[in-house]
Amino acid sequence: MEEVQRHCTFSKEERLCGKTGISLLLAGGRHGKVPGLRFTFRRDTGNECSRILVSVPKKLFKRAVKRNLLKRRIRESWRKQKHLLNNGNGIDLLITYSVKEIMSYDDIFLAVTKVIEKINERTAE
Repeated sequence: MEEVQRHCTFSKEERLCGKTGISLLLAGGRHGKVPGLRFTFRRDTGNECSRILVSVPKKLFKRAVKRNLLKRRIRESWRKQKHLLNNGNGIDLLITYSVKEIMSYDDIFLAVTKVIEKINERTAE
């Protein structure tokens, strides 16, 4: 019988929260851009799994409904593709939405794919 491939869940341990973790990421992380998203990552954090923080600026979208929609789309794209990330001891990642238009889920999915590819390239160095 064939096994159905299931995507992993997005648990509490995979969310980046807390002042120290975020400040370490912003102070010592590497930055990058893909169309529609900016990202900052820090590798070898000592965690078993990679952690992510998603940000949609209030300056771009005043309504919380739109910000929450975009954050949900980014987190879902990450959840479906996080297995593609080549990580050793875990990576902390901040993804910031950076365009004024609301991107479709497919566009966000491709942008997150590019983010993962760039992180893989930079961590292989």
